[in-house]
Amino acid sequence: MHVTRISRVSAVAALVTLGGIAGWAQTRTGSLAGRWNGTAVVNKIEVPFVFEITGEGQSIAGSFFNGDRRVTSTASDITDQTVTFTFGQLGTTLRATVAGGDLIGEYRRARGAPYEFRASRPAPPENAPAAAGDVPSIGGTWIVGAKGNKGERAWRFIAEQSGANVSATILRVDGDTGTLTGTYRDGRFILSHFSGARPLLLEVTPASDGTLLLQQNKQTELVAAREHADAAKAFGAPTDPGTHTRVRDANEVFTFSFPELDGEIASNTDARFRGKVLLVNVSGSWCPNCHDEEPFLVALYDKYRDTGFDVVTLSFEEAEQQPSYPRLRAFIKTYGVRNPVLLPGEPGTASVKLPQAVNLNAFPTSFFVGRDGRVRGVHAGFPSPGSGAFYDQAVREVTAEIEKLLLERIPTSW
Repeated sequence: MHVTRISRVSAVAALVTLGGIAGWAQTRTGSLAGRWNGTAVVNKIEVPFVFEITGEGQSIAGSFFNGDRRVTSTASDITDQTVTFTFGQLGTTLRATVAGGDLIGEYRRARGAPYEFRASRPAPPENAPAAAGDVPSIGGTWIVGAKGNKGERAWRFIAEQSGANVSATILRVDGDTGTLTGTYRDGRFILSHFSGARPLLLEVTPASDGTLLLQQNKQTELVAAREHADAAKAFGAPTDPGTHTRVRDANEVFTFSFPELDGEIASNTDARFRGKVLLVNVSGSWCPNCHDEEPFLVALYDKYRDTGFDVVTLSFEEAEQQPSYPRLRAFIKTYGVRNPVLLPGEPGTASVKLPQAVNLNAFPTSFFVGRDGRVRGVHAGFPSPGSGAFYDQAVREVTAEIEKLLLERIPTSW
């Protein structure tokens, strides 16, 4: 399948060239508003990305980008020569000092060592690198030979190309890498992604036999072949998200009983759920692919909530987030989540807390529960819009399943 969304690639190209200024904010640190060339150092690897500051005075915000989607700070503070952006929905903080016109500091995560951070103003257009000459064509869908930790044999590499500019992602059963962007130079495409999560530098080198060599963060090397090519068939097929996870007995009622944020227990037997079609979503505010999926789930809930449909989010959160769950609360506020959110426990306990599930190892995973309380299907993972047609396909399939279940009659009893 060839994915062609040239308008989005053009938008990505605009981000790569970093043209335009969003406005100017006069602060004690000087004028910060506008686009910046950012770099995060991860395991000694420099991962470039686009960062933008908007607003005026003390009312400023910082934004990472995941393709067309912004990941915007939830709070900020300016003190002397230091600016701090808090991303509550990620549980992270970016703190930087203005030095010689650059921003220099660190990106602090909930877990692990902080990333060294540096950002500089974009070069004037006349100083931008010249366009590449003879650029290989890599647009389309490729099959990647891989041995994932979820039993996968193959992934997909999905690329959209406009001249030397490329927007791409690697799609696994649990979701994708986020939108990688970059250009062609010195015989290879240099792509990167950092949206406050999933930092990745991907070097894509076309080989003489028509395959691609994918090198991730200067270490992991993978080979990709065009979809339907003989080399791709040898890798095997990517895992079907509709069959990756199942339930032990489809005739059993799917049960859950966990506390909400206010401490009240919510169970599948509650009157508010009986006779409804449910999408029970295994999620976590720490999970980047769950962030990719949430805008869709919010829209789905808003569209069908008055027709006998509900979303039940089972948010598995780490121990250090308890008991107040600050990141989850910011996640809920950021995306406007209005459906019930339950707290089953820590991420590693998902299979124990949901014993009816088989091979439950992808975050997110959605269980489609009919009006009779029984599971009619399961969808593992969720792609971001960066996966192009595969994102559209996931949206269509999930929506169609909900619409089909809503047509069923409400049973008189279970």
